[in-house]
Amino acid sequence: MLLGSTSQTPVHKSSTNVTFTDVAQQAGIDFVNVFGGANAKRYLLETTGSGVAWIDYDRDGYPDLFLVNGTTIEGFQPNQAPTNRLFHNNHDGTFTDVTAKAGLLHSGWGQGVCVSDYDNDGWDDIFVTHYGKNLLYHNNGNGTFTEVAEEAGVAGEATRWNTGCAFIDYDHDGRLDLFVANYVDQGPDFRLLPQPGSGQFCQYKGIPMACGPRGLKSGRNFLYHNNGDGAFTDVSEKSGILLPDKHYALGVVTLDYDNDGWDDIYVACDSTPSSLYHNNHNGTFTDVAFMAGVALSGDGEAQAGMGVATADYDEDGYLDLAKTNFSDDTPDLYHNNGDGTFSDATFAMGLGTHPNYLGWGIGFLDYDNDGWPDLFMANGHLSPEIDPYHIDTTYAQRKLLYHNVPGPAKGRTFMDVSTSSGPGTQLVSSSRGVAFADYDNDGRVDIAINNMNGPALLLRNDGENGNHWIGINTVGRQSNRDGIGTRVEVTVGAQRQIDEVRSGGSYISQNDLRLHFGLGSRDGG
Repeated sequence: MLLGSTSQTPVHKSSTNVTFTDVAQQAGIDFVNVFGGANAKRYLLETTGSGVAWIDYDRDGYPDLFLVNGTTIEGFQPNQAPTNRLFHNNHDGTFTDVTAKAGLLHSGWGQGVCVSDYDNDGWDDIFVTHYGKNLLYHNNGNGTFTEVAEEAGVAGEATRWNTGCAFIDYDHDGRLDLFVANYVDQGPDFRLLPQPGSGQFCQYKGIPMACGPRGLKSGRNFLYHNNGDGAFTDVSEKSGILLPDKHYALGVVTLDYDNDGWDDIYVACDSTPSSLYHNNHNGTFTDVAFMAGVALSGDGEAQAGMGVATADYDEDGYLDLAKTNFSDDTPDLYHNNGDGTFSDATFAMGLGTHPNYLGWGIGFLDYDNDGWPDLFMANGHLSPEIDPYHIDTTYAQRKLLYHNVPGPAKGRTFMDVSTSSGPGTQLVSSSRGVAFADYDNDGRVDIAINNMNGPALLLRNDGENGNHWIGINTVGRQSNRDGIGTRVEVTVGAQRQIDEVRSGGSYISQNDLRLHFGLGSRDGG
């Protein structure tokens, strides 16, 4: 335990004196993402980018940073290709690149990442999704990792486009199973796909763009059951995960949305209805997204969903959902009604004022420790080809930060404080993966961002509000070692906060497994 919008809606100044500053360079995070062409992108594969993960791989109490990398269509000469990177936290605000020493050098179309101690040996492991075969890095407990995906049975096929992932003990046997989302089935050679501008689904506002995902065959989601011997068994079909309908799946988040004690799975889907897999307590799942009201927008339209996050933003005891979407749309905020259904609260809560932004990484964080979850989103368009046309959106975009404040009728609302919370939130880039952690253990949640064809950002939270906080690290004895799936309640006075320990989330990324709760001016006394 550890203690540039075009909207006409006014942007409010934060009353909490919080400043986010990018300190990646001074912290030693020397990383540049390579993902397809830097100036033009011919194929959809070049547009999705990579995730980022916080993992305390050496159990020293300080989260380390793992950044997923990609490649290009043309490829690279031997020993010149970009690789994933692991940066060790030095406890003094700086990091050291230990990738080679840790045995994590790998090149390819890296996509998402999730973390867990899948074999309950006390050391967190890393799963990396790819266009191509996935990687499962077993933590050897001595600062090194061994790649075991093939022998563990989770590498998948060489032509799959794997995206979001999450470890989840769906059958409560104390062992963590693995959910893997898939985006598009591009066939044996994606270079045979149609070229930009060649068809209905190969343009955006008349601008030739990479084709898809509409018009392409969708991937299928997979569930792997942990056998307890270091290997997994594919149970996708018999569990109900292998849906018959078309779903272009990206971001994944786990949550017990109906408070029945069993974790469910929500998946953001691009251009198709999103999925909410309800856990039936018998090893099977049922997609209830339509019945629950989280498959479509509030207007009943399929959206281009990217990242997902969950929190009890109004502290009524039920976890709500947020999802980022394509430009010319808004993010979604689904309020949990407590009866198995959700209501669209996007506009009522003040989140509908930036339709020109294309959102990716997303997360709830109590950035000012006032006891209420705030909301952060990183943005960026698909391809730099749009900029010369000077339309109403751009390739590089700034971040969005919303402060959770009192609203009408004793409710809550989100106040846009994006331009008054320091220079870090105003930096423009085409961002993808986002993950949250208090990396320096100062009681303030910080943000790591993986950007397309650019340097990573580390937004340090320099808040000065005097509010109290508590951090909780769960250790399972009869459950899985990390306590993934555990719900934690924190009560101070009349206020009750809830959260759950989870693997995966945001846009194909991984937050710190420790839970962070702001306590406001109260100290629990």
